[in-house]
Amino acid sequence: MRQNMTGSGASGKSGAAAGTLGAGDIGAGDMTDEQRDQLATQLVDRFSLWSGAAGLIPLPLVDVAAVGGVQIQMLRRLSEIYGVPFSDNMGKSIIASLAGSIIPASTAAGAAISVMSLAKSIPGVGTVVGALTMPAFSAGATYIIGKVFIQHFASGGTLLDFNPPDYREFIKAQKEKLSSRSTATRGDTGKGA
Repeated sequence: MRQNMTGSGASGKSGAAAGTLGAGDIGAGDMTDEQRDQLATQLVDRFSLWSGAAGLIPLPLVDVAAVGGVQIQMLRRLSEIYGVPFSDNMGKSIIASLAGSIIPASTAAGAAISVMSLAKSIPGVGTVVGALTMPAFSAGATYIIGKVFIQHFASGGTLLDFNPPDYREFIKAQKEKLSSRSTATRGDTGKGA
């Protein structure tokens, strides 16, 4: 059974103004499960792109903060779509713990993100490496986080009962899917030349 939305505070009308269907345009109870899942998938795709763009910010660690903000906003909007109560503090905590599941060791995750971000401060090669790796990592991580929450919310879960270890296999499958998608894209670009 779906829960009523509380505390999100967003009207969702910005999606209608931009020509897309937003969570506030149709009440969470007025959508079919298929419509809700389709809207959520479109939202995750869009926020993954925004996260990749945030990863392009040339200032070390500012990009990390921007990506985190994009991910929190995505989680807030997914909560609205599925009628799940949302709290900023709970959302931040969950995304941090889920990020540790996406990259095997959470200390390695923090270090890897920081190194990618800080590489931008090294003139020349560091700037190029940071500019190429951070957007790709940010977009991929945001995509996986979004897919996990679609799965969780669609099965009736809330932020309070979310347990990242329950989604290890799902995360692994999403990583493989994302990896095979990027490999296929790279293979297609070389054939047309």
